[in-house]
Amino acid sequence: MGAININEVNKNLTFLNTSITMESLNLYTYAFLKNPDVSLNLPIGNLGKLGLIHGAGISAVVEQGISLESVQDNDEEVIKMVLTHDRVIRELFEQTTVLPLRFGTSFSSQAILLNHIEVHNREYREKLEHIQGKTEYSLRLIPQTFKEPVRAAVGGGRDYFLAKKQHFEQQKTFLISQTDEKSSLINVITEIYQSSAIVQNKGEEIRIYILVNDQDKSAFLEQFYTWQSACPSWDLCLGEALPPYHFV
Repeated sequence: MGAININEVNKNLTFLNTSITMESLNLYTYAFLKNPDVSLNLPIGNLGKLGLIHGAGISAVVEQGISLESVQDNDEEVIKMVLTHDRVIRELFEQTTVLPLRFGTSFSSQAILLNHIEVHNREYREKLEHIQGKTEYSLRLIPQTFKEPVRAAVGGGRDYFLAKKQHFEQQKTFLISQTDEKSSLINVITEIYQSSAIVQNKGEEIRIYILVNDQDKSAFLEQFYTWQSACPSWDLCLGEALPPYHFV
């Protein structure tokens, strides 16, 4: 890896105050993206206008002079930063493909940031290629509770025990069917989307994150309604279109 020419660092800086010394500069970083061919409408950050730092084919969207450490003892400010972080990434995502970064990511200088981009350049390029023109959707599978059919009052003795046995068998059949529906749906989704589907167990709830090509959104929504019909013992909840948070 070649050394970074510090004299070239400021040439890579867009919309930032270059009068601040390298030692004092902290760059809160929201996302990486391919060096843009056209001007982006950069969102407003926590304190003001954001900036771009251009590396070798990869740019970083940064905000100068803030860090999570400076507000970590102030819950209100932390929440504000979390909301701003998410908003900035979403507004950028509306304009171009972005590689969202974890909340709190920052670099103490431009040189360190550029070095990071150089070291991870191939990895970030491959990730950006994978998510190019794609949107993330979350699908929640919430299990329904077995509801015994309404029946006439049952007396004591043999009728009572027969009714209890029937209830147990119906519940068992329901749970088996519910498990089969879940397994079949997961198999269908992972077969269709392969490396673009992530399945997570959240207790009894299942969450599936799916990366969908933008031109396939209509077909995906039609698939969702088909999946709903195929899983009558589950409540399926489809989330809004999001940047590819789970695929970077």
